[in-house]
Amino acid sequence: MKDLTINTAIDFELPPVFEGRHLIDGTWVESSDRFDRISPSHGTVVSTSARGGEAETNAAIAAARRAFDAGIWSRISGKARATILLKVADLIEANVERIALLETLESGKPIGQSRGEVGGAADLWRYAASLARTSHGDSHNTLGEDMLGVVLKEPIGVVSVITPWNFPFWILSQKLPFALAAGCTVVVKPSEMTPSSTVMMGELLLEAGLPAGVCNIVLGYGDPVGSLMSSHEDVHVVTFTGSTAVGKLITQAASGTLKKVALELGGKNPQVIFPDADLDDAADAVTFGVYFNVGQCCNSSSRIIVHEDIAEDFVARVVALSKLVKFGDPMDPDTQVGAIVTPEHNAKIDSYVQAAVAEGATLALGGGVMQVAGLGDQFYQPTIVTNVSPGMAIAQEEVFGPVLTVLTFRTLDEAIAITNDSDFGLSAGVWSEDVHTCLEFGRRAQAGTVWANTWMDGYPELAFGGVKQSGQGREIGSYGFDEFLEVKSLVMRVGRSRTPWVQAGT
Repeated sequence: MKDLTINTAIDFELPPVFEGRHLIDGTWVESSDRFDRISPSHGTVVSTSARGGEAETNAAIAAARRAFDAGIWSRISGKARATILLKVADLIEANVERIALLETLESGKPIGQSRGEVGGAADLWRYAASLARTSHGDSHNTLGEDMLGVVLKEPIGVVSVITPWNFPFWILSQKLPFALAAGCTVVVKPSEMTPSSTVMMGELLLEAGLPAGVCNIVLGYGDPVGSLMSSHEDVHVVTFTGSTAVGKLITQAASGTLKKVALELGGKNPQVIFPDADLDDAADAVTFGVYFNVGQCCNSSSRIIVHEDIAEDFVARVVALSKLVKFGDPMDPDTQVGAIVTPEHNAKIDSYVQAAVAEGATLALGGGVMQVAGLGDQFYQPTIVTNVSPGMAIAQEEVFGPVLTVLTFRTLDEAIAITNDSDFGLSAGVWSEDVHTCLEFGRRAQAGTVWANTWMDGYPELAFGGVKQSGQGREIGSYGFDEFLEVKSLVMRVGRSRTPWVQAGT
């Protein structure tokens, strides 16, 4: 560890413990039970939240259903909805520091990344506002002189939004404003590990003037809150981001009512490096891709597939860069990689690494829990694992930590075969100066997003989601917006030209 860059604890006064409550029908609601969140970096309670159960969940769903049926949001103009969403975007930007601080303390991510996540979310709200005003269906004026067909897009109804702990504010903003822009009403359950930024969002929604019952928030655990939100007959859509295992459970729970399910799940995302690539740029992008958000990211580039002619040189470049990445105190603005979310997850990350070594893999860097002076050992070393075969668990399963797995290839076909040899298909990347190589890889890679000569660039206009066991449906963009709309055909006869089916007697 002596050759790693570690930022030790800085002097910092923790804020008062944040007290979170449910938001149901426009009112802040307590529960008889509460749960605490201990900061993974600072080891102290940073938030305490009302623990919801079936009663609170049922009340929130009922409020959302009443609001939808009353039309106070679903039947108002797109302009009126957009006006509220734009106010929320402005309020987000005015509250970045307050929200980012709690997100860092609850999640362990660096404060700089929290600020970027929260501040950047405002753009998602503004883009969703534009969709609220521009949404439209189709007309068919070619059905004959006496017929006119109109295809309408209408809000689907009540939406359950279930969000994860790793990007709690950003992923909420990939779902909530698009559901609201469509005219839906919503019930939100954040992860029990990072609930506070969602409660803060509720405060901003009320301040912006969102009508009571349109967005409701229930704090608590997957059982019973998430389960009931997935199975309740008055919920029309469930949108969930999290693990593939939980996504399968949600699909099962939703099947009883045949509600729509949109899932953004796990990934084992490769970056493929060809010999003609700009290796400096590629090495930097790989380093960013594996350590961003402590590697606790569905889009983490947790495996690279490198041409065997350059593999040794390329790995050396990534190792050298990894030693310069600043791990440590997430409250230090210079820190790039913070704490692991729980001790249990830290141990799980290490178990993958140690199992790979036992199977014959080699550690080019790291490979163990890391102690940060003044903050404890809920950190993990930057880790690069080489001599990996495609069948190893570390090459197939989502480690969800700062661990990079290295595989090699000889031909484009082999690189694509290794890329697609996975249950997952969230994202993939290719590095080459040959546009033909990039295009062929992009067309053949089984992934919802393919990046060429870059990594993890995203925009509100571009849909995001996976194939295979990385999920179903899409988020953001017009395709993500469509997840919250129902299509209705309106068929109209013009004039009195219909021929009677029953002929009157003569």
